[in-house]
Amino acid sequence: MALVLLVVVLLAMLIWLAGRYEVSQIQNRLERDAADVAADVRAVFMRNSQSLQALPDGQANAAAWSAEAAAMLRQRRELVRIERRDPALRLLAQVDTPFRAPVFDRLGRDVAQAEFAQACTTARRHNGAAYASSYFAPSMDGLGVEVMDLCIPLETGGRLGAYLVATYSLHEVLGNLATGPHTRGYEMAFTEGDGTRLAMRVLPRRGNRVFTAQHLLDLPGTNLVLRLDSWRGTPDLFPNVLTALVAAMSLALLSVMALLGKDARRRLKAERDLADALAFRKAMEDSLVTGLRARDLQGRITYVNPAFCLMVGFRFEELLGHGIPAPYWPPEFVGEYQQRQAIRMAGNLPPREGYESVFMRKDGTRFPVLIIEAPLINAQGQQAGWMSAFLDISEQRRIEELSRTSQDRLQATARLATVGEMASLLSHELNQPLAAISSYATGSLNLLQQDGDVGPGLRADMALAMQRIAQQAERAGKVIKSVHDFVRRRDQARAPIAPQALLDDIFPLINLQARKLSVRVQIELEPDLPPVICDGTMVEQVLLNLARNAMQAMDHGAVVDRLLRIQVGRVRGAGAERWIEFRVSDLGVGIAPEVQQQLFTPFFTTKDEGMGLGLSLCRTVVEQHGGAMVFEPNQPQGTLFRFTLPVAPAQHQPDLSD
Repeated sequence: MALVLLVVVLLAMLIWLAGRYEVSQIQNRLERDAADVAADVRAVFMRNSQSLQALPDGQANAAAWSAEAAAMLRQRRELVRIERRDPALRLLAQVDTPFRAPVFDRLGRDVAQAEFAQACTTARRHNGAAYASSYFAPSMDGLGVEVMDLCIPLETGGRLGAYLVATYSLHEVLGNLATGPHTRGYEMAFTEGDGTRLAMRVLPRRGNRVFTAQHLLDLPGTNLVLRLDSWRGTPDLFPNVLTALVAAMSLALLSVMALLGKDARRRLKAERDLADALAFRKAMEDSLVTGLRARDLQGRITYVNPAFCLMVGFRFEELLGHGIPAPYWPPEFVGEYQQRQAIRMAGNLPPREGYESVFMRKDGTRFPVLIIEAPLINAQGQQAGWMSAFLDISEQRRIEELSRTSQDRLQATARLATVGEMASLLSHELNQPLAAISSYATGSLNLLQQDGDVGPGLRADMALAMQRIAQQAERAGKVIKSVHDFVRRRDQARAPIAPQALLDDIFPLINLQARKLSVRVQIELEPDLPPVICDGTMVEQVLLNLARNAMQAMDHGAVVDRLLRIQVGRVRGAGAERWIEFRVSDLGVGIAPEVQQQLFTPFFTTKDEGMGLGLSLCRTVVEQHGGAMVFEPNQPQGTLFRFTLPVAPAQHQPDLSD
């Protein structure tokens, strides 16, 4: 009796184990298929999003946009409507699917205004596509369809030009997946988080037992749950031959032992793989120079890596479990950081490119860091905290400061080199007023040495001589002051400056060399030019360097008409309201093709006594201001250099009203 009971128990255990094993296999296969179907759904959404962004510009060619959108609706049955809306979400154009009646005929499109408005707000904030929550759109035949809106911001020239809103039919999305290799024999449905079914595809049920797998579709702006159901019959593992009971029991026991052994080996292998993965992750995190920190939703630190501890000077035990304020926050920034953390804990995502902050080491020293922060999502798809990466950018700041210092020294060297080359011009220019002063002074002495009373005529001649001496001395002083103002090092502060003021400051220096080389100078400014935002000293050096190069290019016997033209005006075409263009042209011999390739290369020069820094520094200065410098042949001969500077913002422009 006991033996029979043992056999019955063993057979029951065999049946139960075999059934559980088959159930686990079915469930595992169902989970894999659900993941594959979810991947297919994401691929459909991604493909459609890319195709929508590739539609023609509806503003420039509305007919082409409508035609392309209609063609897309014929190819993609899951899309039932495509719209273009302006930045205020007003409807500009629409196209409906030809395979069914328009989905919004019954209640109108404004019923779903809140859904796609929220999606467009999210899309604009993240600068990418975003989805709205699904909703039910009733139709005229008494039925309806569950739909979901996709919003894509369209930018033109860095500004929001319009929104592209596409409406999905969730039923059609499921229908298009019906032919996939992972969907055969499954009921599929889109559900909400609480299990409410939004759309489903029903198949004939073959069996009385259901297996279910769910997969979260984490779409930008909303979440959908994909559910797969498989109906199957109960496994029939009972033997049908009584005489084979003993053999079946023996085979069953062996099979169970084999399964248990296989499962044990698989479990041991999984444990070893898990231990290896954990050890690898630990070694990788310990080798990083980037600091890592994890916090829960209450702001308490749950993990830090050795690099972070080394960065702030605190031990792991001192940081673990520590809340707000953190011990590495500088006391003077605690209030600001607490406010920032409160905003973060409220769910506002930080910028993906990170943000800069200042931390304090345990010894009290401050250092700058770059923080990159992202939500920490658990296996259930819920946010469990925040994960942050930290980079110590002290060395980067030091290198930037050294670079700025080197740039300043190069600018000073270039200015001194320019003044050195102008020394001969100064001696030539000052000789004339000094000679005139000497002549007038000698004449005045001769008049004073004459005998007799000083008459009215002599007094008038003396007054005229003194006036000429004063004029020539003032002329010489202006020449020296122009060079002194140019050489003197000033703070590099950018401020709104009128283009006329830039030219007025350097005109005396340009005029010095122009008179010596017999060059005519022609300055042309468009009327009503706004001020530019720039460092005046650096831009004046650019203009002076280009003007001097142009005049030297015309110091050639073959050049008859020596004309230096400086023009200032608005940029032609796009960006005319944001940029001012400076043009310096000459009628010289031009630039040889082999020289053009290296024209802006530092220390490259064609002059015997040149340093090769002029044009390289000129382009660097212009690019630091956000502009660009180019050159091209001038007509009928010579060379033309052009560079742009940004227009000062309206709030920085001087008020010229009375």
